[in-house]
Amino acid sequence: MPELPEVQTTVSGLNSRVSGLTITDVWTDYGSAFYKGKDSIKNPVFFRRFKKEVVGAKITGVTRRAKNILIHIEKPHGKAGDKEKIILVHMKMTGHILYARFNLDAKKSAKKQRDPWTPATDESKAFHDPFNRFIHFVMTLSNGRQIALSDMRKFAKVTLIDGAHAETGLLHSLHLANIGPEPLEKSFTFDIFKSRINRKPNGKIKMVLMDQSIIAGVGNIYSDEALWRTGLNPEERVKNIPDSLLKTLYADVKKVLEKGIDFGGDSMSDYRNIDGERGKFQEQHQAYRKTGKPCARPGCKGIIQRKIVGGRSAHFCSVHQRLRKN
Repeated sequence: MPELPEVQTTVSGLNSRVSGLTITDVWTDYGSAFYKGKDSIKNPVFFRRFKKEVVGAKITGVTRRAKNILIHIEKPHGKAGDKEKIILVHMKMTGHILYARFNLDAKKSAKKQRDPWTPATDESKAFHDPFNRFIHFVMTLSNGRQIALSDMRKFAKVTLIDGAHAETGLLHSLHLANIGPEPLEKSFTFDIFKSRINRKPNGKIKMVLMDQSIIAGVGNIYSDEALWRTGLNPEERVKNIPDSLLKTLYADVKKVLEKGIDFGGDSMSDYRNIDGERGKFQEQHQAYRKTGKPCARPGCKGIIQRKIVGGRSAHFCSVHQRLRKN
């Protein structure tokens, strides 16, 4: 699943390309009876409303909240205070956003056949990456290009947040309820980190780091990398971690997330940026998916091991991340 660095890479890319453009059309093949009555474009009734609301709207900016992409739009006409809305995209397990010129095979689309959208012949070869062909949601823009969501397993979420004012709607949206603070904001101090982590004193530190109600945006990859840097075992109970190590972990969480952004995200799996290209953070891994490899920490003789913790895979060093207490 794309984590904070991958989502931020996507948001930064979109912001520089689509702000100021108008949405001229919307398409999806997500429809499912399972989503009947839900505010998701996978509900055909909601999608019809979604399309009516967003076509003709101008994109005013793109931001991020946790692992959610927030595309801010404004309609040229409408009731005062109700012009602004937000398209929320959560890429889930296998989704990523592309920005290019695509062509639609109308016959394939009508028959609901696979891969009806293909990149224009003059687009980069990167868009022909096999992971970029699972397009299930498209917004066509006033410059003739598209924002396309490639989603191999079809788990992604797209919805619309509205209200008297978009930001007010954002604050009260159930789609963003119970999300913890942003770890890269200046206001996220060590004291806040400590208080959030200590909400689950009996929790295993890896699972607590990944809990979105505790801290926003940290997932499997970056929790492994931060714990490797700190020297904490993923199963260490929060209550057994001294403040000295918590301070180190606080700094290391920030460092690995910032490094992930610097390297354009992690493409160990299917994530691609808006240009269809792989990120490079996977080349910086010290623990994640390094099972059986010697630990890269200077002077450490350990071997990277893999263990299931709370239903998720954890990768850690057998020596410098040895469990201190049960």
